[in-house]
Amino acid sequence: MTFRVGKGVATSLVLMFTGAYASLTMAAGTPSYTGQSTELTRLDNGLLIQGNDVHSPDRYTSGFRLTAGFTPSGLPALDLGAEFSYRESDDVPLSGGQQMLVDTTSLGGSLIAGVRLGDVGLYAKSGLAGWESEAVTGNAAAPDGGTTRVEGFGARWQFSHLISQLEYERFDDPTLAHLNLVTASVHIPF
Repeated sequence: MTFRVGKGVATSLVLMFTGAYASLTMAAGTPSYTGQSTELTRLDNGLLIQGNDVHSPDRYTSGFRLTAGFTPSGLPALDLGAEFSYRESDDVPLSGGQQMLVDTTSLGGSLIAGVRLGDVGLYAKSGLAGWESEAVTGNAAAPDGGTTRVEGFGARWQFSHLISQLEYERFDDPTLAHLNLVTASVHIPF
């Protein structure tokens, strides 16, 4: 069976795909996973290194994230990166119905992949985090450490000078439930 396309239909399809590709390549040069991070450096080869502080809304946890990423030259709408994070939590109530407080420290790394579609960027990340826990009060037989999976996804929208971002990040261990975050931000860089 052969399929024939008229010249008008073929021309229309080519123009549509060319226009879609042009809008993707005109997407902002800022990676899809970038939020309120501070740009530390941008190397000549296109590698962007950023960092930001992490604070949980309940004020139990603080730490930092360091992100390095780039956009492959042949794929201008694709962003690839890696994230390194350190978090320290003090006097956190342990989930699971146990009456105890714990201090936890986690150190993790994730791979990030995102795509920019005009002013909108979508991204996902997946990685591992090692953690240690120490009981402050209650049962001393609490979990004392391990390795867990970290996963997340987010969206970024840039309009003129206004940048908004929504991100969800989840740790796959009940002891680290206090590190699961949904963050939203709106900022105007100047």
